[in-house]
Amino acid sequence: MGARDDQAAVVVWGGGSGGVTAALQAARSGADTLLLTPGPWLGGMVSAAGVCAPDGNELSPWQSGLWGALLRALQREEPEGLDHNWVSCFGWRPASAERVLRGWVAAEPRLRWWSGCRLRQLERSGSRLTAMELEHQGELVRLTLQLAIDGSDRGDLLPLAQVPFRLGWEASEDWGEPSAPTRERLKIDPFFQHQPVQSPTWVVLGQESAGPCPGGAIPAAPFERATEHFGLERTLSYGRLPGGLVMLNWPLHGNDWHDGLERAFNAEATVQAELERAMQEHSLAFLGALREASGGWLQPARVFPEAPGAGSALAGASSLALMPYWREGRRLVGHRLVLEQDLLPLIPTGARGTPDDDGAWIGPIPLDGEGRCSAIAVGNYANDHHYPGDDWPLAPKSCRWGGRWSGTPFMVPYGALVSADLDNLLAADKAISCSHMANGATRLQPLILNIGQAAGAAAGLCVASGTTPASLDVRLLQEALISDPVAPAGPMPLWDTPWHHPEWKNRQRRALQDPGLLQPRGTLADSEPPSPFQAPVEPHEQVFAGTLVPDGAGGYILESHRRPWPLITLEPGLHHWLRRQESSRPVRLIGVANPWGPWLRVSRLEAGSETA
Repeated sequence: MGARDDQAAVVVWGGGSGGVTAALQAARSGADTLLLTPGPWLGGMVSAAGVCAPDGNELSPWQSGLWGALLRALQREEPEGLDHNWVSCFGWRPASAERVLRGWVAAEPRLRWWSGCRLRQLERSGSRLTAMELEHQGELVRLTLQLAIDGSDRGDLLPLAQVPFRLGWEASEDWGEPSAPTRERLKIDPFFQHQPVQSPTWVVLGQESAGPCPGGAIPAAPFERATEHFGLERTLSYGRLPGGLVMLNWPLHGNDWHDGLERAFNAEATVQAELERAMQEHSLAFLGALREASGGWLQPARVFPEAPGAGSALAGASSLALMPYWREGRRLVGHRLVLEQDLLPLIPTGARGTPDDDGAWIGPIPLDGEGRCSAIAVGNYANDHHYPGDDWPLAPKSCRWGGRWSGTPFMVPYGALVSADLDNLLAADKAISCSHMANGATRLQPLILNIGQAAGAAAGLCVASGTTPASLDVRLLQEALISDPVAPAGPMPLWDTPWHHPEWKNRQRRALQDPGLLQPRGTLADSEPPSPFQAPVEPHEQVFAGTLVPDGAGGYILESHRRPWPLITLEPGLHHWLRRQESSRPVRLIGVANPWGPWLRVSRLEAGSETA
């Protein structure tokens, strides 16, 4: 039987978080767009994979674009708020994120979404993709297209498009990355053959029972090492979510998977299925060990659809996520390669962080061939690699800010999204052009959402103007992101300018016009941080009164009549006020309590309180 013909200007092969944001932004930019996902949900990491306690972009200056829009939608969606764990400043239920994203997709008249797709082949003519053949609802469909976007976690389109791609480790001799292994070590150490990519996790969700967690028990073999450092209660509260859900994505001798990872990139579906079954069994065993160790306090949660065809259901009968959390896959050979050095703070010779400046540097500003800033998204995760055994030693890129540690912000250049081999292929998820080492910081949910947004905006501009992605003027893309009427996204890292600042758009434009103004601090010379009294009102916020006690090393305690609370803030205005306090003093702060952190996440001073 022949294939049915269909078409779309932009076709996004998705399943990743960047895929849905690319499709949304392409449609919002005026392009007829079709999003294809292999599974029944469309949110990737932030919903279908169950990784609902995100890493990176937690500070309000980095909460722009579709990441910020999702975060604020989830604050409204979750009646209990988002402060429930200690690995992240945010946590939500998988179905909540999926519900938000589905609402956004349904509201776009130019966007169609097909779930349950199976990709068969791509058709290529010279340097262009012309069509995609797939199975959908038992029917063979041939899609003609103007532009394709890979929004998958593992770079699914790259081998079918017959484009060069990178997979696995690179030697330090290749690009001088400080944390990369030498070529000799790659050759002789069997670790690198056994561990071709970062370890994935099949997230499994537990459900708390009533009452406190019994903290003394230790899980039985083979997982006893998972709690020996933090204890059982901290292991469980690591990824706690609203509704008493527990995200089990525990890297330390927990349910990360390390064996036979080359099977994830095998063309045979049966080989991939074998790997996925092993990952699922491993995660269910981890849940079972924690259930036994807690005396039944932790039970399997029933939150994901169990039947393969249950695409319309947002809740179901399974504790297993609908897809694995793939941390790494195939990586595009693009017009620009993001290296580990691009993530690290650019500190002038002889300079160092001091208590007055917090060491709040930024990474190098990417420039195109004409000397223009080519940044399209900001990330700030510290860099994190998952392998068996001890942590991989990585060049440090963190600083003390707002009472906690945060990563140096870095910029993703537009050229990292653009194929160097095909004229009409963009990457929108983990398949961007980056090194294996850099992938440890570029792979996180918030940045991926905004990379997808940039890819979708670029696709819309290309369709409207009839140009290719490589020929697109990056200044048009940057302006489209900054001026977006729904979810304005900031390409530049401005430490003192949160997303809600009235001068946010103007400061983004000024920094793009003269990026030299930012280096190395990430602040404009004549800009001031917001007042410590100014920050958006949040659900569940309260006034906390007590004595502020600075520790002299960038940390703060609020001594209240009930208990001492560590203080953190994500707001530049309050951060700058806090760091000026050199001795104990009474304060009245507005924020949200997170007893599992444990910390108070404070956003501003109460109006009328003393600030001298």
